[in-house]
Amino acid sequence: MLKSITITNYALIDHLDMDFGPGFSVITGETGAGKSIILGALSLVLGQRADSRHIKQGKTKCVVETIFDISKYNLRSFFEERDWIYDEKELILRRELWSSGRSRAFVNDSPVYLNDLKELSDRLIDIHSQHQNLALNEDFFQLMVIDSLAQTGRLRNEYTAAYADFRAAEKQLNELRELSRKNKEKEDYLQFQLQELTHAALQPDEQEALEAELEAITHTEEIKAALFAVTSLLSGDEQNVESMLKAALDNAQGIRHVFPKIEDIATRIQSAYIDLKDVREEAERFFEEVEFNPERQQIVEDRLSLIYGLEKKHGVSDVQELIDLQQEIVTKLENMGSLDEKITVLEKEVDKKREIMLDKARKLSEIRRAAAPSTENRLTEKLTYLGMPNARFEIRFSEKSQPDETGIDSVQFWFSANKNIDPQPVAQIASGGEISRLMLCIKALIAGATALPTIIFDEIDTGTSGDMADKMGSIMQQMSSDMQVIAITHLPQIASKGNTHYVVYKEEKDDSTHTHMKKLSNKERIAEIARMLSGTETTVEAIENAKVMLGFTG
Repeated sequence: MLKSITITNYALIDHLDMDFGPGFSVITGETGAGKSIILGALSLVLGQRADSRHIKQGKTKCVVETIFDISKYNLRSFFEERDWIYDEKELILRRELWSSGRSRAFVNDSPVYLNDLKELSDRLIDIHSQHQNLALNEDFFQLMVIDSLAQTGRLRNEYTAAYADFRAAEKQLNELRELSRKNKEKEDYLQFQLQELTHAALQPDEQEALEAELEAITHTEEIKAALFAVTSLLSGDEQNVESMLKAALDNAQGIRHVFPKIEDIATRIQSAYIDLKDVREEAERFFEEVEFNPERQQIVEDRLSLIYGLEKKHGVSDVQELIDLQQEIVTKLENMGSLDEKITVLEKEVDKKREIMLDKARKLSEIRRAAAPSTENRLTEKLTYLGMPNARFEIRFSEKSQPDETGIDSVQFWFSANKNIDPQPVAQIASGGEISRLMLCIKALIAGATALPTIIFDEIDTGTSGDMADKMGSIMQQMSSDMQVIAITHLPQIASKGNTHYVVYKEEKDDSTHTHMKKLSNKERIAEIARMLSGTETTVEAIENAKVMLGFTG
């Protein structure tokens, strides 16, 4: 329940501090007095769009603060989910707006995100403005009415979860199918690449060995000449290294018996001789092996050309990278093959989730359709009470081509106020008075089905007067037994039904205009109702009528 509102520097308001009580309260005032300003300030603190133009001229900041009694409403879990400070008795909402355009929102003095504030506000109060009558034409609103009256909350949540689960799986399936389609386009090219690399039969370190071999082949003459020189120097003629080393060894060994110290030198010369002989023999073998082979040269050159071509084509620098690429292509092709299997598995999962979702949608639809006749009868009764004895109200269902987040039901409200006119979609109702009465009846039914603390009607009585206005006031009065009801009205019949009466008025000064609001005493209330009855000039008859309407006679 709304306990109070404090407004500072908003539009034409310098400062306003107003308390509200339970039951049925009414707010009146002359046209242009500023009732919409009060409502705009309240909408601001409830999370609606902020506009720096709302700040009172000459001021840099405006503040709107409300206090709600939430003792009868369990909001603990909502607060705990967001890690907010929770007071089980009172809730303070505050909105601050600066001329720079910056704004901040607070819940119990803690800063909060605007979306969270809006979600909290939806649990506290329903502001029904005149333009909201247009919502009656919207499928979503009509479905919301049915769900409220059918009390589908639990099943609706289950369906919403199942629908979200199905849509997530469906999205994943579509992504895999798209990936598979793209893969199919790549598969032929990958197969060609794999065939090319497989046919090449690449080996690790092959390139380095081939490059060395080609280098040797292209320098055959130079190599043979060098090897011939080596072998010649070592053993080619009488003055070769090998024969001289052999002579040195013979001389050293010849004096061992007379000069024992030579033994080590002789041993070392012998070792050198043996090594040198091995070197000479290996050089001779190399000389015999090295032979220019143009056929082999061509084979090596062709192989290297193939390797170089593959490296350039694939943007790599060595054979190992080509081998790695080959394995990568194999893996990709294997994954492509397994993707079809994944799609098959996921298709079955999507079908299962679709059936779960549709099952809950059908159950939800059954509950909605079952609640429709009772809703039609209750609304018709209220419309009859509001002076439409021939009113006919129908709720017509059709099934959507595809389920959405609300289910499989498409709902339309059909209405006729006259017995000689068949029901039509409410969007085709021309009379503002009929729309207002129908909307009030719907709101009254919803109020009984939801536990919303507060509802504010902003001139829902548009297009009505006299006895009908009196009865509309009675309905609001009845609603106030279950919730706090505040009505902004121009009709004395409705104003007289309120438990508490507030008036909004303007004060003109030399250089400025100010909007004020005050709670009326009984005497002031008589005067205000009389003004509403008679207009500019209050008559004695109007005053007496006001007393009668307020029950102050006697």
